[in-house]
Amino acid sequence: MTRARALLQGWWPIGGAALIALTPLDAAAAQDIAPLAPSLDAALTAGPLTPDAVLRSSALTFPAILEAFEREAAARSDQLTADGAFDLLLKGEAYDRLTGTFSGGFAKAEARQPLRPLGAEVFGSYRLSDGRFPIYENINNTNQLGEVKVGALFSLLRDKNIDQRRFGIEDTRLAASQARLDVLLVKLNVQHEALRAYWRWVAAGEEIHVFEELLEIAEARQIGLTREVNEGARARIALTENEQNLLRRRTLLEEAKRNFATAANSLGYYLRGNDGQLIVPTREQLPDTARLKAIPPVEALLAVPVNEVIRTRPELQSFGIALERATNKVELKRNDLQPRLDASVELSRDFGAVGDGGPTFDSTDTVVGVTFTVPLQRRAARGAVGRAEAELRETELRQRRIADQITTDIANILANLSTALKLADLADAEVEQANAMVRAERTRFRLGAGEFFLVNAREETAANAQINAIRADLSGRLAEASYNAATMNLPALGLE
Repeated sequence: MTRARALLQGWWPIGGAALIALTPLDAAAAQDIAPLAPSLDAALTAGPLTPDAVLRSSALTFPAILEAFEREAAARSDQLTADGAFDLLLKGEAYDRLTGTFSGGFAKAEARQPLRPLGAEVFGSYRLSDGRFPIYENINNTNQLGEVKVGALFSLLRDKNIDQRRFGIEDTRLAASQARLDVLLVKLNVQHEALRAYWRWVAAGEEIHVFEELLEIAEARQIGLTREVNEGARARIALTENEQNLLRRRTLLEEAKRNFATAANSLGYYLRGNDGQLIVPTREQLPDTARLKAIPPVEALLAVPVNEVIRTRPELQSFGIALERATNKVELKRNDLQPRLDASVELSRDFGAVGDGGPTFDSTDTVVGVTFTVPLQRRAARGAVGRAEAELRETELRQRRIADQITTDIANILANLSTALKLADLADAEVEQANAMVRAERTRFRLGAGEFFLVNAREETAANAQINAIRADLSGRLAEASYNAATMNLPALGLE
């Protein structure tokens, strides 16, 4: 869709002797949009500012996106921390008697490795003793080359399928996946807002142009009226009336400049150079809107399968992961309801000549054991299970609500976009009609059949029609940006 521009141009009669041409700049003289420069700073400061340059800047430098990347890095670090629960553990121990009746001392080195299946743990140790021990420390004796022991521990009920360590590993893995989705969601939101800020800035610049042309006409007319009044060809009241128009049009222009400055500052929030400093765009960087890509028709957008889009939205994928995390938490709390039944097996062997402990230590020993514990009331565990199950149901309901909200939002965006395109076409037609009325009223006035008041009114009506056309086009641009964000059109958001 091509935005209608002001045709507030024509010939103003001055005493019937001279004509002043009031023509806007030829659109063909507008600068071409420069291709995206290799340097980010150059792309944001040289030539007209394009949507691609804005999206590139916000994607690479906006703090919210960089913050999301840091949160993802923190989540990956949490994964490493959780994996540390299964690190190999080495332990050394030694003691010796310096004085006293007995001379026994020993040194021991042990390695333990937790395993995920059955909550198991395997271990191996080497122990070497020397000297005599009291009877109550007799277990410390070894043969002269020491003792080697290997063994394993197993959980048969509680902690068999899940425990805090395995839950932690899986939970941090899922949290890292959620952090990656959060990065995408932040990118979508930032790019969406950056595009909206860009189109508001463009529209504000267009409105300034309309009011400048309107003011230029009144200023040129003031020159002609002053001459006519001085020559006695026109009453001074006409000059006063035009001065009133000048004040009103200057007021409108100043308001438009204020709106443009605000829009430029808002856009500058998303424009940052390589050093991260804000860059506020100037009016000289406004693009030629006739050369910008047109808004696609709604029919083309409807070709995107909305159900597939909703299924791949990062919010819903994150909720899917949240459900998995909540389910794992329920399983962990239910695990605490079970009694503990642990089994162990050990195999030990002493080597070398018989030591001070005697021949009873010169053998291969195999030992198995079982321990059983159960809390009788288990109130803490039941309360934790109830809370975890409630949180799971809450997450399921929130997921359904967000899915319905996304569906509704997309439908509303399409409705807004369709209406905006129709209103833009109507606004363009209104501009053409208003400009035709301006030309006709100027002709009537030049021929002496019109009134000065009607000429001013027609011009301002034409200017209002232009403003309406600009704002209708802005509504379409904003709706298009919202649709691209909602449907995750990554290329359109500069996120390929």
